[in-house]
Formats: sequence, C-alpha cells, structure tokens
Amino acid sequence: MSTPLPPSAAPAGAPVAVSRHAVTFVMITVLLDMVGFGLIIPVLPALIEEVGHVGLAQASVIGGWMFFAFSITQFMFSPLMGNLSDRFGRRPLLLLAIFGLAVDYLLQAFAPSLLWLFVGRAIAGFCGSSWVIANAYIADVTAPEDRAKAFGMMGAAFGVGFVLGPAVGGLLGEFGPRVPFFVAAAISGMNLVYGWFVLPETLPPEKRRVFEIARANPFGAFRIFSTYKGVLPMCAVLAVFFFATSVYPAIWPFWGIAKFGWSEAMVGGTLAVFGIVMAVFQGGLTGPGVKWVGEYRLALIGIVCAGVAALGYGLVTTLPMVVILMVVHGPEGFIHPMLTAMMSRAVPDDAQGELQGGISAITNIAMLAGTVFYSQIFGHFMREGAAYRSPDVGYYIAAALMVLGFVLFVAFVKRQDASPGTAK
Repeated sequence: MSTPLPPSAAPAGAPVAVSRHAVTFVMITVLLDMVGFGLIIPVLPALIEEVGHVGLAQASVIGGWMFFAFSITQFMFSPLMGNLSDRFGRRPLLLLAIFGLAVDYLLQAFAPSLLWLFVGRAIAGFCGSSWVIANAYIADVTAPEDRAKAFGMMGAAFGVGFVLGPAVGGLLGEFGPRVPFFVAAAISGMNLVYGWFVLPETLPPEKRRVFEIARANPFGAFRIFSTYKGVLPMCAVLAVFFFATSVYPAIWPFWGIAKFGWSEAMVGGTLAVFGIVMAVFQGGLTGPGVKWVGEYRLALIGIVCAGVAALGYGLVTTLPMVVILMVVHGPEGFIHPMLTAMMSRAVPDDAQGELQGGISAITNIAMLAGTVFYSQIFGHFMREGAAYRSPDVGYYIAAALMVLGFVLFVAFVKRQDASPGTAK
C-alpha cells in the first residue's frame, strides 16, 4: 500500500494520512459486521422452528423473508449512509452504525416472537451499511492503483468474520439459539469504544459535497452507474453475481440439515472452513493475482469458479466432497473486490461514498430478490408431496445464472485503466 501524503501536501486524488490503528479499526468493523451476520446462520433454523412452531421446510421460507427484511433495509438506507458520509465525513456515520448493531443484537436476543426477529433483522440491515462507509474510508486513504489489494483485504476481513461468526454461533448455539446474540452485542460494544478513541476523519472539509436527497435515495443512487464510463456493465455483472450467490445465505444450513443431517455445530464448522478459504484467497492471493493476471482476468477466473462450485454443491454426496468444492469455490472471492476497485477508479474522490452506496444498493436488491427466491425454491421442492423432492435445485439455478454472468462480463466489461473521476 502506498504511503499517503499529509493532506496539506497531497495533490488531488492522493490518499489522506491516517494512523495504522484507524485502518485496523475499519478492518475490524467489517470483520465484526460479518461475525454478527454469521452468528445467526447456524442457529436460524432451530430458532425459527422454536419461536414459530414450524417444520424445516416452512422455516426455510420464513428465513428467506427474514433475509428479505435485512436486505430491503440495506437497499433503502445504504445510499443514504454513503451520501451522508460524503457530506459529514466517515467517522460519525461509522460509529453510529456500530452503535446500532450493538442495540440490534440485544433486541434479537430478547425477541419473544417472529415479529421481533423480523424487526431485529431490519435494524441489522440499516446498521450493516457500515461496510459502505468502511469501503469509502479505505478509498480515502488508498492510492487508486492500490485499491484492488485494499478491497481484497476488506474481503479477507469478511472471510475471517465468516470463519468466526458461524463457528462461534454454532458452538454457542449448543447452549441455546439466543446466546450468540448476547456475545455479538458485547463485541460490538467493545468495538464502539475502541473506535471512539482511535478513528480519525479521512474526508477533509474541502473534499465534501452538498447533500442531495435525489442522490441519496436507492433508485437515485443508480444514476452514478451511468454517469461514469464503464461502471454500468460492471454493475450488471455484480447484480447477477449476488443474485446467484444469495443461494448460500438462503439455504445453506437448511440444505445441510436436509441432505446430510448436519447439526448446528456442523453447519457452523462448514461455514468456518469456507470463510478460511475465502480469507486466504481474498487476503493472501488478491494482490499477487492482480500483479500476475490483472483485475479483469482475476474477476473472470472468479466467475468461472463460482459457476463450477454452485453446480458441484448440487451434485456432491459426501462431506469431504463439500470441503474439496470449497477450495474450488475460493476464487469467487476475487469478483467483488476486483469490480469494486475498477469502478472506484472511474469516479472522483467526493463521490466514493455515493459509489459504495450505489454498489450496496444493487447488491442488496439482488440478494433481497435472490434470497427470497431460493428459500421459496427450497421450500417448494422439499415440501411433503412434491413431485420432485430435492434440496439441490437452488444450486443448479445458481450455476446457470453464473453462466449468464460470464457472458455479460466477457461481452460488456472491457479491460481499461479508467482515470479517476473522468465523467462521461
């Protein structure tokens, strides 16, 4: 990562100097967001069955609608948070989001009904937009040519969080499905205290812009995709990618229980292994991969591997085969950071928050639709009396969609080094 210049000496577009503690804090924030998200996955089937008094097939449908509540809230508010951070700075918005997550985890820990779980998921979606601000923060302090590596490290933080979250959630779930939420609340509270003392502001007043509600609503945020050259096709690929891969948060625990008879601890363990694989690829191989083959080809490799893995999960019959597929699945982790880095170079410094908010909006609406879709597919093909009963159909559909993503990428995304902030 390039050494940033002090603000007074930095030319336009140069990164802002911040302490190592601040960057570490941002990485920890992203990690804890993913920990909190991952904590619920192993215990979700049991929690829904317990609170809602339903069977596994119906629990998968309810789980999909709970993820809908999470994603629709992120879709609605992520652009607002990104634009507010462009106006008021990154620090206050990031700390506010972390505080909200701590409150949300406590709410879910005490939830007496499915309704309260839905409310908790909605609040988590609003506060989960902290990663939007975190990405803008990293863009502030990183030179354009280093952003692919930096976003890869952010992806690695996601991966590590996805190791810790499901693993801890699965183990704590043995003591009750609510216990993981108390632990998550405590972790978020400690992170808030740490950030209060070490997190500086990275967007100086002279680089801030006037807040415009038209640019902060989720649909107005899409305008940024057509404003700058080359951004719109990459956005389309991301939408297909996130719709396809939403099959994993939608049905993974339900699929594992139905196909292999996994316990909560086993669900958490498999997700932990997957998180380790993703962390290795995103954190350890993104930088070298960009140097070896470039951002474009690295993203292309990720798309191919994602399609192969999705098809493979539908065909596997044993746990060792699942673990082998996870390694094949690893390069999927290149797709998001590569496309994010390519898009971030195409917009000016004062629109990085808006860009990240727009990316979040399209990501969440794709995952919103995909998660509901796959949960309904799982429930339909696993219901009693189904003409064709199988837990694997969702993975076959996801593999077909990744073929579509491959075609869109090859046909419309061009290899180019866009100059930062060159509007078209």
